[in-house]
This record gives sequence, structure tokens and C-alpha cells, in this order.
Amino acid sequence: MSVPVRQTLAVLSHVWKNRWLGQSQYPLVLMLEPLLRCNLACAGCGKIQHPAAVLKRHLSVDQCLDAAEQCGAPIVSIPGGEPLLHPQIEQIVGGLVKLKRFIYLCTNAIKLEESLAKFTPSAHLAFSVHVDGPRELHDRAVCRDGIYDLAISAIRAARTAGFRVTTNTTIFAHTRSSDLIELFDTLSDLGVEGMMVSPGFAYEKAPDQQHFMNDRQATGLVDQVLQHPHAKRWRFNQSPLYLQFLRGRWSMDCTPWGSPTYNLFGWQRPCYLIDEGYAASYGELMSSTNWSAYGHRSGNVKCSQCMTHCGFEPTAVAQTLSSWRGLTGTMQAMLRPNSLRPVEQLFNPPASTTSAAPPLVNIQPKTKTPAA
Repeated sequence: MSVPVRQTLAVLSHVWKNRWLGQSQYPLVLMLEPLLRCNLACAGCGKIQHPAAVLKRHLSVDQCLDAAEQCGAPIVSIPGGEPLLHPQIEQIVGGLVKLKRFIYLCTNAIKLEESLAKFTPSAHLAFSVHVDGPRELHDRAVCRDGIYDLAISAIRAARTAGFRVTTNTTIFAHTRSSDLIELFDTLSDLGVEGMMVSPGFAYEKAPDQQHFMNDRQATGLVDQVLQHPHAKRWRFNQSPLYLQFLRGRWSMDCTPWGSPTYNLFGWQRPCYLIDEGYAASYGELMSSTNWSAYGHRSGNVKCSQCMTHCGFEPTAVAQTLSSWRGLTGTMQAMLRPNSLRPVEQLFNPPASTTSAAPPLVNIQPKTKTPAA
């Protein structure tokens, strides 16, 4: 795991404060979408399928900062769309830095290199560059040639300019273990602070519905990749328990309120990935959303194959800090990541909803591997 100490302490303080106040549902990451338009049209994206009139709009600086203050999450992820297309993105980032939020500006990097002069390096700002694989795979995933080379060049430029740089990688059914190993080696050689990996989510509006991974494919692929000898030198910007969950070696359910989303339409119910209406305020979102209707155990078919970081990272943090089992599991995952055994069922919905749920993951025991 590679997360700055200052950020870790801010998250710990936030968690302990909420636990002391008796709050069981609180945010860790605000998913702030200041606009939905993009300069790419990826086949697996469901965020850019809105009418042209919507794609021309963007949130104001004040709306973005007000959302951060309403929510109170210590971390703000700025996806989109492409955030660097926002005409006032540097003012949004600057305002969030003043609020002492830790910001991950998610970008496809097309405009990153030319935009660096707008920003000031800060411990509170990281550029999270989208890279889905080596050159051929990434360019195919984003449906345009040459984007991988732009991303690698922008990473180098941002690192040289003194900025924090992380990456995010979405895996699909056509992703091979050799692709991820090559990519993680390349990114490690570039000196990125940390990498994030997550299975793609089958957005209802995504043009390509054929190449999203199911849970069995995802756990098999990630587990195979993280057993590679090179994994010892890779640094991930993710919690150890979430990585073990992706490997099929730890069981957890989604925490949809852990990463609330604010965009052009308001506070999105219930999460960044599923759009079932909007609330006018963060308080209304929390009080009026039926949270029990979401997650694996709910039996909701929209949630059945989801393993994405925005829903499960908050769970991993909560498990680490709220139980002896979670804490010892985290330590074991950090010190001996291959020693946790695969679990028979990652997802265990209640009996009343089992018949409506898709097949459960059933990972067969593996031969013992050397501890990493």
C-alpha cells in the first residue's frame, strides 16, 4: 500500500471522530463530478451518454466547494467526464486544498501536460491517470490510438514538475494477466506514487456490454497477477483488504454511503455507479436513501457483480479499524499477502434473496505459494 502518512492520519481522525459520535454511516471519499463531457468516447463508459445539452454544462466553483463542506469527507475524487475540460478546474482544486481535502483529479491525460502550469504541487493534490493496460490494450479500451503514449508522457512531465501522480486501471474480460504485469512494471519504473486497479462496472448506458468481467473472472485474474514475483515491487494506492477481496481471499460487502456522488443533477442515489434519482442535499441523500436495498447481500441484481473500489474501499477501511479480525487480516495482507486462503463464497446474500441473486463465487483451493 502506498498512501501518504498525512492522508492516512486524516482518514483515521475522520473515522475515529465519527465512531466517537456514534455515526455508523459516514463518507470517506466524495465523488465530485464537476462535468460529464469528455474528449474520449470509451465503449465501457456510461458517464458520457447524456444529451448534448447536459454535456455542455458544468458545476460552478461554489457548488463544488459547498458539496465538499456538506459531505465532510477527507478525500475528494474528481472524475467526470474529463475534469481538465472544466474552465475553472484550477479554482476548484485550489479551493479544496484550502479546505485541507486530499484530492485525486482523475484524468485521461490528454490535456494534463499542457495544464500543469495551472496547478501548484501540493501534498493535497494527486493526478490520477487512467491507464488500462500496455499501449495496444489501452488504446483499444479508450477507442483511440495514441492515448497510451500521451498518458505516459504526461506522467513523466507531472512527476518532473513535482506533482503526486497515481494511476487507475480498469480491467475487462479481454484483459490478460501478462497485460497487467507489463503495465504495473512500466508504471513502477516511472515512479508513480501508487496504482489502483478495479474491475469495470456494467453501466446500463455503456455502449459495450459484452466485455465487462464477472466476479469469478476478476478474482481469478487479480489473484494470478498478484502472485507474480514482480508484485513485491508494485505499490498500490488501495487498502490491503480490498486487494485481498479482489483476489478472492477476503469477504466483504459494499458500503454505498462511503463514497457519495455529487454532480450536475445533485446528490446521486445510491452511488457513483448506479443512478436511481437525486437528492437536493447531502443530508437528504443520507436520510432518504434505502441503503439496505444495495450491496451483494441485498440481492439487488444491479449490485451482484460489482467489485469496484468506490463501494468496497470504505468497507475495507471500516473492517480494518473496527475489529481485531480486520486489523490482523490487514497486517497479514501487508506482510504475507499470499498467505490468506481463498474463501468459498465472497458474496453471501441472505437466504430470502438467494434465489434472485446470480451464482455465487466458488473459488477452489489452490496449492500453497511462497509468501511474498
